[in-house]
Amino acid sequence: MPERRFRFLRLFAAWYASGALLLLGMALWLYLMGEYERLPLPAALSLLMLVATLLSVTREDHSRLAAYLVLICGYLLIAVELPRQSGLPSLWVGVPPVLTLLLLPLGPAMLLNVALTPVWLALLGNGELDRNMLLGYLTLVVVAALVPWEQVRQHALLRATDPRDPECPAVGRETLHERLASEAERAALLGQPLAVLLVHLPQLEMAEEQFGPRARQALLDGLCQAVASRCRDQDILGREGPADFWLVLPDTTESGALLVQQRLGQALEQTTLMETGPVEARLRLCRPRPGESRQRFHQRLQAGGQSLAEG
Repeated sequence: MPERRFRFLRLFAAWYASGALLLLGMALWLYLMGEYERLPLPAALSLLMLVATLLSVTREDHSRLAAYLVLICGYLLIAVELPRQSGLPSLWVGVPPVLTLLLLPLGPAMLLNVALTPVWLALLGNGELDRNMLLGYLTLVVVAALVPWEQVRQHALLRATDPRDPECPAVGRETLHERLASEAERAALLGQPLAVLLVHLPQLEMAEEQFGPRARQALLDGLCQAVASRCRDQDILGREGPADFWLVLPDTTESGALLVQQRLGQALEQTTLMETGPVEARLRLCRPRPGESRQRFHQRLQAGGQSLAEG
């Protein structure tokens, strides 16, 4: 997810840069055509688009501000140029709603498009509202909104059915409990050993508060990479809480689980991040007792994780 979002941010930055070049080209064309009174607006907007491009590539939390700057540039340019267009007015009046839906979330975009309907139609009709143009504009707003609405619906469906945690490759809490219950039942039926390694990352909350979401993501990625390099494919890493993880080790004896705990602790100690330094992790091994029920074992795991969080 974070890598996909980073790719989207770079794509938007490329679009913003292209818009700045187009505005600069428009200013140059107006200069060559001798229309000097129309020159200041595209020249100033090209600088504003350049600022939006720099904001989108420097910091992730400035992406929304960059989108608003680009939207302001588009609105100003269309508001000035729209009354001058004598041919294909419906083409120009369709640009603002599409631009708004591209740059803003679906809810705010729809609200803004509906609120600005009389503004764009009045600019197009020299202060008069045309009924056919109004129907065409509203139809375009509704039809254009179907694409982001379907994307939002698909993303919500994927989040609801995806067993993985949204922030890291570990499985989610519900999936973790289901997999643990099935592994415990399997171990009881086949007489195989089972172990669960409790992991707590005490730096996680501090990292986000002091250094931002990228430091938090780096800690999560460091843990998942250490587990992937030191554990087997059948081992299950699940996220029990914001900073708590359970590593389910099927068919693993106590000595084998202790060896995994030692290797994982060493791997995390060797993982050094720029903001927080070496990754700090609290580890505790927990195994089901003879004759212990799954519910009781689950309660001991939760109690163990809480004690790790308390230090």
